[in-house]
Amino acid sequence: MRKNILYAIIIMAALPILNFSCKKESIQKEAAQKEQDDELEEMASENARHCAPDSFNLDVVLAGTGNRKGSIKFRQDPDPEKIVTLDTKIKHLEPNHDYQLQRAVDQTIDGNCTGTAWLTLGLGLTPQAITTNGGGNGHEELWRDLSAVPSGAVFDIHFRIIDATTSAVVLTSGCYQYTVR
Repeated sequence: MRKNILYAIIIMAALPILNFSCKKESIQKEAAQKEQDDELEEMASENARHCAPDSFNLDVVLAGTGNRKGSIKFRQDPDPEKIVTLDTKIKHLEPNHDYQLQRAVDQTIDGNCTGTAWLTLGLGLTPQAITTNGGGNGHEELWRDLSAVPSGAVFDIHFRIIDATTSAVVLTSGCYQYTVR
């Protein structure tokens, strides 16, 4: 009888430990499942960015000869002012030199940018140079006011970087489709 009572006491004492162990295992399984779900969601989001890009915001790639390159983070916040920011970076160009960002658009929405009416971009309507440092890299926060363009307007757009002195084209982009917010 004493053995039975002793076994009962041991079992009663062990139950909370076993229960905690099960809870710990359950919590670990839930954390692992959440991590897998987060990874799948991130992959789906990344895939969606590549398959169905946000037409209000563009990540423009600029390429040139050799290792010359650049990028533009083209963003239009959902504000009533319709201001587009153009966070422009250029790399491996001529050191301590001025360049300009230009864009051309066409309203034939076919993914084939044929527009040749190049507009130099800057701070609103004022053209702004992008000056490279001693390593040939430059960065400029440019912007453009699109309040005169109706919301929902869609067009093909492409960009280029030109030498501010000679107007020679040094970097170009592919064709992007843009929708005015």
